[in-house]
Amino acid sequence: MSASDQDEAVHTPTPEPERDGLTPRQARRTGIALASFLLAALAVLLLVRLAQRTSVLVVGVYGLAMILCGIVIELNRHGRTRLGIWLLGAGLTAALGADWLLLP
Repeated sequence: MSASDQDEAVHTPTPEPERDGLTPRQARRTGIALASFLLAALAVLLLVRLAQRTSVLVVGVYGLAMILCGIVIELNRHGRTRLGIWLLGAGLTAALGADWLLLP
């Protein structure tokens, strides 16, 4: 092996390993799509719950959950995907818990 072959072998860049998971752009788009879907689902659920029983509390719980979905969409648009997903999970858990505990 000549000196130029050794020098070439030393300076050959190693290929980077492939990433598992989503790219940041894909994660943002996925978070926006998820929050948009949940926003539409909550709107339908709100209409169903209002047909069963008209209450300001029903509007409050589901209205706040819908506002939360809008906030999560904006967080994802601005690159705060992890914060948005955690907030969405915690907020929807709280909304469903409030529905179960507070609404008859």
